[in-house]
Amino acid sequence: MKFHSILAGLSLAMAVLAVSCKSTPAPGVIHGDPSEKVLIAYIYHPVELPDPTYLTHINYAFGHVNDTFDGVRVEQEEWLAKIAGLKKKYPHLKVLLSIGGWGSGNFSEMAADSLLRLSFARDCKRLVDRYDLDGIDIDWEYPGSSVANISSSEDDVANYTKMMRDIRIEIGWEKILSHATDGGAAHIDYAAVDQYMDYTNVMSYDLGQQPYHRSPLYASDLLLEPGSISQDSCIRAHLAAGIAPEKLVMGMIFGGVRGADPTKAHLLEGYTYHWDTLAQEPYLTNDATGEVAFAYVDEKSAFNKAKYALSMGLKGAMYWEYKGDTPDGAFRKTVYRALNDTSFALGTYDNRKLQLKPRRPQQ
Repeated sequence: MKFHSILAGLSLAMAVLAVSCKSTPAPGVIHGDPSEKVLIAYIYHPVELPDPTYLTHINYAFGHVNDTFDGVRVEQEEWLAKIAGLKKKYPHLKVLLSIGGWGSGNFSEMAADSLLRLSFARDCKRLVDRYDLDGIDIDWEYPGSSVANISSSEDDVANYTKMMRDIRIEIGWEKILSHATDGGAAHIDYAAVDQYMDYTNVMSYDLGQQPYHRSPLYASDLLLEPGSISQDSCIRAHLAAGIAPEKLVMGMIFGGVRGADPTKAHLLEGYTYHWDTLAQEPYLTNDATGEVAFAYVDEKSAFNKAKYALSMGLKGAMYWEYKGDTPDGAFRKTVYRALNDTSFALGTYDNRKLQLKPRRPQQ
């Protein structure tokens, strides 16, 4: 047994050396139609199959670095298989496994060791092959930080780049490699890692807490720290880090009204609707107290934010997460159409008479 273990270790070590010696293919691989703007939905703990008609990508959440730091553990793996199976009916759809999430650890230990890192990258490849996935999305929150009560090291940032390099080499350049990133563009050496990436999904949301804005487009006074941060500042921070706009995907949230349909929240009795022109988000005040009750995202807000992404030349939008939409998909329809149909205006929006022909499942 010891002899075989030594041979296995030598074999893995040689593989690591081979990876480090491989030349890096030219970056900038384009997947799909370059003119199409993407709409990516993260799906977490699904209870039913999603409708991907107005989605281009689904990032299934989550996989995790396993407890031996050398592979991937997938939550509810049977659902990953079901969602990947949607591609048979919706051939336009791309499905990725997202690994990480808030409080998901073991990244630091894995990425610090070349053998563990290669084993992890190979397990990513195994899952891609097993479920015919279109790629891997990494959501390490955050390299070099223990804010989410996970282990960290001062070497994490450099090791993050090595991890992405190894994943890219293992899954190949025909597959998608993306990552979800801190809104402030911290924790990652973007100049080093961007060559391996297809999309950078900016987590430009949860920038505040209720009852105030959580995803203001521009800095607003209606924040816990007025005028402090916005979706625009998150995007500009990533552009300043050197990422091309056509590889940037702006993060969004939908809804945010407790126990009410966000498309009809302005009709709630006992509240008054207001529109924040800076945040590009509505909020309600309590008629009895005059105080802010809650800010949220409605269709007008989602539309304007999608148009902002278009005006900045971004690749598109992503949202956390699928269940935040209305049952009939009002938000994803609005965002997809705003990104891909230049003639679409929200004032003519009608769920029953869609001007842009949606994708239909194959029979």
